[in-house]
Amino acid sequence: MEPPGYQGPSTNHTQGNEASASPEQPKMAAFGHTFPFYAGPKPTFPTDTTLAVIVAIFLTSLVTFIIILPGIRGKMRLFWMLRVVTSLFIGAVILAVNFSSEWSVGQVSTNTSYKAFSSRWISANIGLQIGLGGVNITLTGTPVQQLNETIDYNEEFTWRLGENYAEEYVNALEKGLPDPLLYLAEKFTPHSPCGLHDQYRLAGHYTSAMLWVAFLCWLLANVMLSMPVLVYGGHMLLATGLFQLLGLLFFSTATSLTPPCPLRLGAATLHTHRGPAYWITLTTGLLCVLLGLAMVVAHRMQPHRLKAFFSQSVGEDPVLELNPEEGGLLSPRYRSITESPEPQDIPLSEASSEASCEEPDCAL
Repeated sequence: MEPPGYQGPSTNHTQGNEASASPEQPKMAAFGHTFPFYAGPKPTFPTDTTLAVIVAIFLTSLVTFIIILPGIRGKMRLFWMLRVVTSLFIGAVILAVNFSSEWSVGQVSTNTSYKAFSSRWISANIGLQIGLGGVNITLTGTPVQQLNETIDYNEEFTWRLGENYAEEYVNALEKGLPDPLLYLAEKFTPHSPCGLHDQYRLAGHYTSAMLWVAFLCWLLANVMLSMPVLVYGGHMLLATGLFQLLGLLFFSTATSLTPPCPLRLGAATLHTHRGPAYWITLTTGLLCVLLGLAMVVAHRMQPHRLKAFFSQSVGEDPVLELNPEEGGLLSPRYRSITESPEPQDIPLSEASSEASCEEPDCAL
């Protein structure tokens, strides 16, 4: 028996649970149906940020000079343009190649396994870029969308001072990166039988040191070329090129100590060769050597024209003039007897009075 007015058990709680469990019920999200607890895909910059900053700094300097260039008159405008553009190019190259990852490069297109312990294969382009401070590995699918995933990876593993390559490789294993990336990264670990880690780390360490010394010589060359010591500026420019070539010698020697290690990806083999950073460093080093030698020769053969090219007038001081045969810019040329001023006759009475006033009692 149900009492009068009884309407049965309430079903609001049950209906609420059914509604919340229904798959058609919209889930709570924020910022355009994106859950706030999970990070979305990170945006990628189209190039290395360090290289972008270096290029931006030197381009800003070049644009600033171009703005003030109309204030220079005559042929000196062309001379200044050649000097500034050449100097900025050399400095930008020395800094850029020091942070570049394209000293040795290689790329191959192949069919390879995608994940470890999986039978699924993909078709992809695999790239390897070796720099002075680490290695960069890229994996791009052809097409990019395969196996319901976007296959586009770009991973960097560094061995610079203060960095632990083995720890970065362990982190890549924990992240579950694709098998081709882990295979190439494993070849550069310290305990790999290939020995690539030791030879490339040694090559990068000494090559980077030589490039930093070359950059300091470039700074000194710019300072000396703005002063009346042009021959020493030429010497510093010559040293800039020699240190760059010495860095290339260290890199080539250290990377040739051991035979090349085969890098097999699927049915293809990845081979590395000298990259753009190596060749542009060689070109800039030879350019600096040629310019330095040209300045030394011009200082000996045509010192007046060299001074005119660098906007320095000759004969500003009639006593100190250019005399290449006697040692260079700072060699003094003494006046001859005919150029000396006429001797002045001093009366004997004045001389004796001046001599007598040197006594202490004269001032009293």
